[in-house]
Amino acid sequence: MSASRRSGTTDELGPDEPGPDGPEGSGGSDLLAALLDGMDAALCAFDADGVVTHWNREAERILGWSAEEAVGRQGFAGWAVRSADAEEVEGRLMSAMDAPGRQVHEFALLTKDGGRVLVRTQSAAVRGPDGKPAGVYCAFSEVHAQIDLERSIALSEALFEDASWGVVLVDADLRPAVVNAHAARALGTGRTSVLGRPLGELLAQGVEELEGAFTHVLAEGAPPAPAEIWVSVRTPEGDKRRCWRSGFLRLASPLAEEPVPLGVGWLFQDVTEAKQGEQEAALLRFRSNQLHRAARAAAECEDPAEAATVHLDFALAGFADHALIDRVAGGELSDTEPAGQVRLVRVAATPAGAPGPSLPAGAAGLPVRYAEGHPALQCVERIGTVRASVGSVAAEQARAWAVSRQWPADAVHALCAVLRSRARTLGVVTFLRGSGRSAFERSDTAFAEDVAVRIATALDLAGLLPPDKD
Repeated sequence: MSASRRSGTTDELGPDEPGPDGPEGSGGSDLLAALLDGMDAALCAFDADGVVTHWNREAERILGWSAEEAVGRQGFAGWAVRSADAEEVEGRLMSAMDAPGRQVHEFALLTKDGGRVLVRTQSAAVRGPDGKPAGVYCAFSEVHAQIDLERSIALSEALFEDASWGVVLVDADLRPAVVNAHAARALGTGRTSVLGRPLGELLAQGVEELEGAFTHVLAEGAPPAPAEIWVSVRTPEGDKRRCWRSGFLRLASPLAEEPVPLGVGWLFQDVTEAKQGEQEAALLRFRSNQLHRAARAAAECEDPAEAATVHLDFALAGFADHALIDRVAGGELSDTEPAGQVRLVRVAATPAGAPGPSLPAGAAGLPVRYAEGHPALQCVERIGTVRASVGSVAAEQARAWAVSRQWPADAVHALCAVLRSRARTLGVVTFLRGSGRSAFERSDTAFAEDVAVRIATALDLAGLLPPDKD
């Protein structure tokens, strides 16, 4: 048997197959050798008699035996396998000639320097033109390399099937290429319907930040730490605001000589509840500190009426844009007096233009022209807090809404808290927000009521209301 030492193959390829000097000429043998040597897996082949016919460069790298030394040998006995193990190993390899499909085995091979390497092999029969087995080919790799590959594949499959966080592969055009089940649920869509769609079709807010992160990762690589990104997801029930703690990885092809970006791996976890809890805790701490500071500042005021405005000014920080204090005309309102006969007189208000401290309204004592059903009047009637918002209307309609209620023209949200002291209703404090802020929520009500208690106590102490006739 003559062997082509350069190509690592014998000239006898099969019963009716042309050799290197056949119809395809030497170019066919060169192409075969190039293909074998370019494989990432080690490959060898045996003819029907168990003689080595093919041996590529990866096999040489793993075991150290060159193609010139391997091709033409009878089996592995005495050189690539210990003599004691040769019969078993060759029997398992050559059994592939009579078995359907591929067979997988693990056994130890000998390196040229006398070491041992545990390999995993995949062997299958080579059929001749007549369909009968003509030999066996065997692809093998070091077990640890194979295990690493299997682990990578298993990890990939687990991430896209069972992961408890979202995993999205984004292509170079910044569009989802692969999405796992968790991510599809978070995006409010199916795993296949999201593929190839712009993120702008799925998210109402946060798209620019996400795409900026993808672009940065493609150009510069992964950031050193996860990023928390707020988004609004489009759903049939409306936009839902979520916070996703996101990590990014640049994906590059392992087959290219230089790294070629294939896209970005985006892993994220919904931390909305935790972030909202942190924000609420921080807001509660800030408001508690404001109440504490206001109490200390008000204690230094000689005039209790000035102390009432101090409480109002401290409450505005981060809470509202404007505030008003209205007292009941005539002094007070008992719980048995009809609320429909109540009129309110302005006591203090924040400047409607430039920001500044609250200013007393003067001693004229003229009633404020509140129409029936005004939130401040409702607050007195119910002896409870009332919230009001203009809703989604045009700017001119919002302005008319505020002006008709005797509020600054830029007000779109209001919260009225009743002023109570010694079981009497003294008036109302109104907090107002502009269009740049969100509407007042239930969590804001408790803070407004705390401020109202302090203001009511200061007004009662100031003697602005006449003493009880009894």
